[in-house]
Amino acid sequence: MLENFFASYFDLSGLILCPVLGSIILLFIPNSAIRLIRFIGLCVSLLTFLYSLVLWIKFDPSTAKFQFVESVRWLPYENIHLYMGLDGLSLFFVILTTFLIPICILVGWSGMRSNGKEYIIAFLICEFLMIAVFCMLDLLLFYVFFESVLIPMLCGAEHLIFAGIKLFLCRGLVQKIKAAYQFFLYTLLGSVFMLLAILLILLQTGTTDLQILLTTEFSERRQILLWIAFFASFAVKVPMVPVHIWLPEAHVEAPTAGSVILAGILLKLGTYGFLRFSIPMFPEATLCFTPFIYTLSAIAIIYTSLTTLRQIDLKKIIAYSSVAHMNLVTIGMFSRAAAVRSPIWSYGHTSKAKTCVPGVRPINLLAIGGKT
Repeated sequence: MLENFFASYFDLSGLILCPVLGSIILLFIPNSAIRLIRFIGLCVSLLTFLYSLVLWIKFDPSTAKFQFVESVRWLPYENIHLYMGLDGLSLFFVILTTFLIPICILVGWSGMRSNGKEYIIAFLICEFLMIAVFCMLDLLLFYVFFESVLIPMLCGAEHLIFAGIKLFLCRGLVQKIKAAYQFFLYTLLGSVFMLLAILLILLQTGTTDLQILLTTEFSERRQILLWIAFFASFAVKVPMVPVHIWLPEAHVEAPTAGSVILAGILLKLGTYGFLRFSIPMFPEATLCFTPFIYTLSAIAIIYTSLTTLRQIDLKKIIAYSSVAHMNLVTIGMFSRAAAVRSPIWSYGHTSKAKTCVPGVRPINLLAIGGKT
């Protein structure tokens, strides 16, 4: 009876819409009611987390097929549909996302004053977009949500930016503007190549349905071209050397909740992209570029580890070590390690804890007598 109840009232669209409905409710609450805003935001995020746990209970691990599949006609004349579903890989990322958002709200609880409503709405919209990224089975819509995550990340966590208006409501305005624009430009420019690759796939196959594309055979030359385009986007999100420059600045200048979401989820978008698209869709190109990935990742691990030893700011230490950790995960992915999800999962939890510690109070190791 309980299983029938879950099957009737809990589906994927409900999970995705939970944060959106919470954001709409918050729009009608005045900024002065900060306690009510915080309470509603936390309740909505916790409800979304519990909803994801229900989907986990309903999930059947004995099959490799996508589950909770839903399809909505969006652009039928272009054979593009709002196509969603979960498998074991995406379910893991969805639960990680819904688990971290309440933590982010709690981390910034005492700092919500003048822009508390914008803070909560930005994180709920960010949660909606990230869940949609992990659930999308249409390549073009995946790209749309993949890039849309940038918007609430720039607008949330105690700051508001619109076309050069005041960016951060705290100290070090110039450095924060620089860090935000680095974060935005690196990730956006890298993804332009992926958009061109998706359009090329659409012209060749006539569809962007992932399940169809996984059974489509591309020529070796075409695979190499498409793999490079996808790599340009996902490598920035991991990030891999030399496109990692944006991460230390973003970690240092972001508020604590922003650092938690950055280290806990955003850095996983690149690895998810590799696992979901690059490796299964372009297997021959993946084999061709595997030595290149090993070399680049090994250089990144050694370089960022040595750079970490020279830092005195704890947030920068976490940022540079994050690059080394994620490149170690990248080596595991391309070596086809069966347990590659385990280090991603563990890093998703340990990274949020590490970013919370210096977020309570900026820590300079020299000031407390520490040595690195």
